[in-house]
Amino acid sequence: MKNLICAALILVTIIAAKAQPVAGSTIETQKQKFVLQSITTELQRPWGMAFLPDGRILVTELAGEIRIIKDDKLLDEKIAGVPEVFNNGQGGLLDIQLHPDYAKNGWIYIAYAKPDGTKGGGTTVARAKLQGNTLTNFEQLFNAQPSSRSGAHFGSRIVFDGKGYIFFSSGERGKMENAQDLTNHLGKIMRLHDDGRVPTDNPFVNTAGAKPEIWSYGHRNPQGLVYDKTTETLWDGEHGPKGGDELNKVEKGKNYGWPVITYGIGYDDKSITDITKKDGMEQPVRYWVPSIAPCGMAMVTSDRYPNWKGNFLVGALSFQLVARVEIENGKFVAEERILEKIGRVRTVVQSPDGFIYVATENPGTISKLVPVK
Repeated sequence: MKNLICAALILVTIIAAKAQPVAGSTIETQKQKFVLQSITTELQRPWGMAFLPDGRILVTELAGEIRIIKDDKLLDEKIAGVPEVFNNGQGGLLDIQLHPDYAKNGWIYIAYAKPDGTKGGGTTVARAKLQGNTLTNFEQLFNAQPSSRSGAHFGSRIVFDGKGYIFFSSGERGKMENAQDLTNHLGKIMRLHDDGRVPTDNPFVNTAGAKPEIWSYGHRNPQGLVYDKTTETLWDGEHGPKGGDELNKVEKGKNYGWPVITYGIGYDDKSITDITKKDGMEQPVRYWVPSIAPCGMAMVTSDRYPNWKGNFLVGALSFQLVARVEIENGKFVAEERILEKIGRVRTVVQSPDGFIYVATENPGTISKLVPVK
């Protein structure tokens, strides 16, 4: 009996250790071993990360601050000149990205919920330049219409394709019928020239009443976005309701089904729809039931993680982990769940020098995955 109790205690200890990764520990996964390095534990709801050429990291906080990390330390000073945000529910200061030619043009892009002056707000994309620690030359490129007082479902991630175009996402603001309505920007993924102009070859430019910025529609709340330059493919990760989170291959002009089709149900456990498939609507490449609450995600292209190359690392809020998803020829192959119980993972990014960083909220941390051979 004593031996059985000891064995049980050892098993519980092993499970607990796996469920709560410790900073500084070496973690061995199915295909990659790494040390979990803590960068900071002092952030307030971090959302997006961008890496400056001088080695500094800019981190957005939902309430409206841009924090600075230098030499793996969080600085007391903050970026000035940040626009006022509609900090309501899921709204606030969201994603941040550098232009692919940042070294030449100095443009920094941000996505945020902008207040509309009537106690509402909407997803907005703008760009600015950095002088010292101040944003200057501020230009608004896009503002989602219509505005809403809802605190739900803003999106919004930003990616570039390297060909002069920017893609970004907008949630349907908790009003699910918006996603199927081409006369608004809500529940859509948009495409613009990087200076904010609408491309003449966008799919709905010549559709009467449709918003010309729309690239795809039928989305619920896409909070993950990746552009694979090798295959020229856009991917999104989006929240379903209760179940039905999705990883989608996003293509020009296509309809991703929400709320006509879904693998989820309402938060009240009532059915939203009785179908999961319909002609003319795209199927997810991967879906999750129950919901993991997918947020920021990255595609691994770095040689530092050779056995992860081409995989998606999807941050999960409710499951508090990172899902490593393998896709081959556009089809789901396998998934491994790592860093379980690390916290609510808001974003996963790959730095220019090839390291993976993971940001969590509540607690507000950033960790670096340092590979071990």
